[in-house]
Amino acid sequence: MPSRRHRILRSRALALLAASPLAIPLGPAAAQAQPAVRSGEAVTLEELSVSGDGEGVGPSAGPGTGQGSGRASGGPPRAAAPTPLDKPVGEVVTSIGREGVIDNRAATTVADILRNSPGVTVRQGNGPRDIVVSIRGNNARATGVSRNMVVLEDGFPVTQADGSSRFDLTDPRAYNRIDVFRGPQSPFFGNFATGGALNFVTRRGAEIDGVEVGVDAGSFGYLNNYTTIGGLSGPFEYSLFASDTRGNGFISHNSFDTQTINFLGTYTPTPDNRFTLKIINNTLFTLLPGRTSLNQFAINPFQRGCLTAASAAAGCTTFNLLANGRFGATVPVTADQGAFLRDDRRTIVGARWEHDIDAFTTWRTQLVFDDRNINQPFYTTAARGDFPGFNFLSDVTRRGDLFGLPATGYVALAYNTLDSFSRTYNRVLGAGPALGALIADQDTTQANFGGRARAEVQLSDRWIAVAGISAENTTIDGSNTSYSYTAARTTTTIANVNRSFLNVAPELALLYRPSEAWQLRGRVATGYSTPSAGNLFVTPAGVPGNNTQLRTQENLGFDVGFDWTPVETLRLSVTGFYEFFRNELITQSPGAGLLSFTFNAPASEHRGVEVGASWAFAPGWSATAAYTYDDQVYTRYVEQLSAGTRSTRFDRAGNKIPGVPANQLLARVGYEQRTGPLAGLGGYVETVFQDDFFLDNANLLRAPGYSLVNLNLHYATDLVGYAKRLNLFFEVRNIFDWTYVASAQNLANSISAATGLQNGAAVLANTNGSVFAGAPRNFVGGMKLSF
Repeated sequence: MPSRRHRILRSRALALLAASPLAIPLGPAAAQAQPAVRSGEAVTLEELSVSGDGEGVGPSAGPGTGQGSGRASGGPPRAAAPTPLDKPVGEVVTSIGREGVIDNRAATTVADILRNSPGVTVRQGNGPRDIVVSIRGNNARATGVSRNMVVLEDGFPVTQADGSSRFDLTDPRAYNRIDVFRGPQSPFFGNFATGGALNFVTRRGAEIDGVEVGVDAGSFGYLNNYTTIGGLSGPFEYSLFASDTRGNGFISHNSFDTQTINFLGTYTPTPDNRFTLKIINNTLFTLLPGRTSLNQFAINPFQRGCLTAASAAAGCTTFNLLANGRFGATVPVTADQGAFLRDDRRTIVGARWEHDIDAFTTWRTQLVFDDRNINQPFYTTAARGDFPGFNFLSDVTRRGDLFGLPATGYVALAYNTLDSFSRTYNRVLGAGPALGALIADQDTTQANFGGRARAEVQLSDRWIAVAGISAENTTIDGSNTSYSYTAARTTTTIANVNRSFLNVAPELALLYRPSEAWQLRGRVATGYSTPSAGNLFVTPAGVPGNNTQLRTQENLGFDVGFDWTPVETLRLSVTGFYEFFRNELITQSPGAGLLSFTFNAPASEHRGVEVGASWAFAPGWSATAAYTYDDQVYTRYVEQLSAGTRSTRFDRAGNKIPGVPANQLLARVGYEQRTGPLAGLGGYVETVFQDDFFLDNANLLRAPGYSLVNLNLHYATDLVGYAKRLNLFFEVRNIFDWTYVASAQNLANSISAATGLQNGAAVLANTNGSVFAGAPRNFVGGMKLSF
C-alpha cells in the first residue's frame, strides 16, 4: 500500500495535471485521465494525435502510456512509471505517424517518412534502402553509414558502439511512428548524439489484432511482399513483420533483393514486472552502380550503355583496377565489369526487464546483441568484416517531489562495446567480384561506459524546468596492418591505437505555457561524438594508414521556439537554433576509387530555422509543411593540400561547409472523403524541394538543387466477412520527370604539382566517385488486406 505521503503527492500531481497540459504524467491513473502531450514540439506533421501505443522513445523506454493502442480493458497493465524519455519535456521532437505517410503510400524507404520532419535531410546511400540521414546538417557529408545521431527501435539501440547506423534493416511498413529528436542530445543518449536521435516505433500486437498481407509493385521491377501478424493473449502481446523486397533499379547495374524480419513481444506475468523481446534480421544483396562525376551525371545520369569500358557510351564512369591485384598497371572497368556489389547481414536481439519497485519508481534493465556482417567488393577495394557488439543499459525512474514541487528523476548506467574484424583487399578484374591482394587488416575494440541523469520539475501550472547531464568514457584499442606491394618486396606498416576520450554533456531547458494556444520553449544543450575506429586508419590520401590523431567532435547548441495551436485544426511550430562546433568531424573523398577520410575542422557554426505546420482549412482538406533553413560555415579551419613536392595552406574560414543545402521544403495538400459512398477515398499532391549545395571546402563547385512533384490516390474501407479491411493506393512520383542529384559525395580540393595553385571547378566537375542520380518519373501501387 502506498504511504499517506505518497497518496497526498499523487493527489497534488493529478490536480496539477488537470490544470496544465504540460504536466508530467505520474502513473497509470494520470495517463488515463489525460492524453499524452509531447512537450518538445506540438506539431506532428503527418498525424497530430499519434494513433498507436505510445511506445517509449528513449534508450530504456518501456511499454508507455499512450492512448489508442486498441488494448482491451482486461489486458496486461501498463508501466507504473514510464521513463521521462517516453514523453520528453523540453526536447525539440517531431513525431511522424502512419496516416498518409506509411498506410496510404509505398514508403519504399525511410526517406519517404523522414522528409516530413523539419531539420532532416535524406540522401541515397550505397544500396536500395541505404538512406543517409542527417539532422540539422550533421552527417550530410556521409554516403553510406549514418553518424552523429543515435538510432533506436522501440527503445532498443540499433546504433553500434562506433556510432554507425544503417537503414537497410528499416522497412517502413513495420512502423507505427518515428520520433525525430533535433539538436544536441548527448545528455539524453550519450556518445554520437551531436545531431540528434531517431526512435522507430513498431506496431503493437493489440493494434494489429490479426493478420495483414500486402504487396507493392511499381516501375523498374519494384516488388515488396510483406506480412504483419499481431495479437494479445492474456499476459502475452506480440507483433511480427516480414518482407521480401526486390527490384531492377533505375540506374544500370543496380538490381537488388532484401529480406527483413522484425519481431516485438512482451510478457507481463505480474502487474509489477514486464519482459520485452526484440529481434531484427536483415539480409541484403544489391548490385552497385558507379558514382559519377558532375559532368558525367549531366551527360549520362543513369549510366546507360556502360556494360564494358571498351564499348562504353559517353558519360560512363570507370574505375581503375590493378591488373595483377597488387601493383603496377591498371585496367579501367565499369560497374558491370567489376561486379560491384554489397552482400550484407544484420542481426539484432534485445531483451528488457521492467520492474515497478513501488507506485512511483520503476527499474529497467536491457541487453542488446548486434552483429553486422559485410561483404562489399565495390570500386577499387573490397571490404569484408564482422562487427559484433553488445549494448547494456540499466536505469531508474522516480516520480515524487522536489522542494514540494512535482518532479521526475531519472538516472542511468550505460555500457556498449564493438569488436571490429575487418579486411580490405584490392580489386582485380576477374570472374565475378574477384579479389586482389590484402591491403589492410583491422582488429579493434571500441567501448563506451558512462552515466546519465535528468530532472524535470513542475515549477507551476505554466512553467517546467529541465536539467540533465551525461558523462562517458570512450576507449578505442587495436591495430591496423597495412600492406603495400612492389615487384621487389611487400611492405608492412602497423598503426596501433590506444585512445581514451572522456566527455561530459549538460543541458538545461525551460517551457512556459501562457495560454492553451501558446507554448514557449528554450533549451541549451551540448553533444559529443568521438571518432570511430575506422576513421583512425584512413589517411588523407584515401589509403589505409595512420589517422589516429583525430579528436572528439563537440557542440554547444541554443534552441528557442514556440508552438501555436489557436484552434484544433491549425498548428504551427517554429524553432531557431544556433550551434557552435569544435573539432567537427568531416568526411570527404580524395578521388575516384579511394577511401573516404575524416578530419577535424577546429571551429564551425550551424544556425538556422525549422518550421512545421498543419492546417485543416476546410472539411476534408488539409495542408502540411516542413521547412528548414540551415546555414553552416567554417569559422576556423586552415586546410593544407599537397601534390608532388609542393604543399599549400588555404584558409577556409567563412566558407560554407559542403554537403548542406541552405533551404529545403516539403509541402503537401490533400483531401479525404469522410462520409458517403466514397468514404475512405483520398489523395494529395506534394512537392519536395532541396537547395543546391557546395561539394568542396573551397566552395568552387555546387551540386544542383531540385524540386519534385508527387501525386497520390488512396482508398481504405472496412469489409464484411472474412477480411476486415482493404487499403489501396496508387502514386506517380516525380511527375515532371526531373533529372536530379539524389546523392553527391563531398570532394577534396587539390593543387597543381607544377605550380602549387589550387585546381579550379573544372577539375572537381570531372572527378568521379561522387554522384548518384535520383529516380525518374515512376509509378507504384499497392494493396493491403487485414484479416
